[in-house]
Amino acid sequence: MPERNAILGTKLTLLAGVLASSILVLQAGAQTSRQPANPKRTAAPTNYRPDRFAGRAGRYYALIWGIDSLSLKYTESGEIIRFSYRVLDPDKARTLNDKRLEPSLIDPKAGVKLVVPTMEKVGQLRQSSTPEAGKSYWMAFSNKGRLVRPGDHVDVVIGSFHAQGLVVD
Repeated sequence: MPERNAILGTKLTLLAGVLASSILVLQAGAQTSRQPANPKRTAAPTNYRPDRFAGRAGRYYALIWGIDSLSLKYTESGEIIRFSYRVLDPDKARTLNDKRLEPSLIDPKAGVKLVVPTMEKVGQLRQSSTPEAGKSYWMAFSNKGRLVRPGDHVDVVIGSFHAQGLVVD
């Protein structure tokens, strides 16, 4: 009889081990099944934007004109296109803020040249103060008729400053 109890005890121990391991496997499987199949889809949106002017173009604007982070935004109404940039070197960027120079946005595909409108009580829709390092500046181009669209490649010209191939977002 003691042999039989020992065998029965061994079988019960093995059975308990199998049950315990199957419970652990089931719990591990349940934990992995709760995770989304594609974590990129459920990740929170980020404000990361790739550098539009990587390489030579980015260095050119920074070294020659003292600016970076150039962007063109199509407003919700489509009547205005906002050009903005950040100043790195105020002396080099002075041309962009010179109020004597008339900026223009040229879209060769649409065959149009947009200008900065002048409002009766406000004046020109652009910043023309003395540039300061680290600050962002903007100007708004009138897009009456919505001829320039998001995705268009355009040129911005301000005096001797020429930014070519900028994409309207």
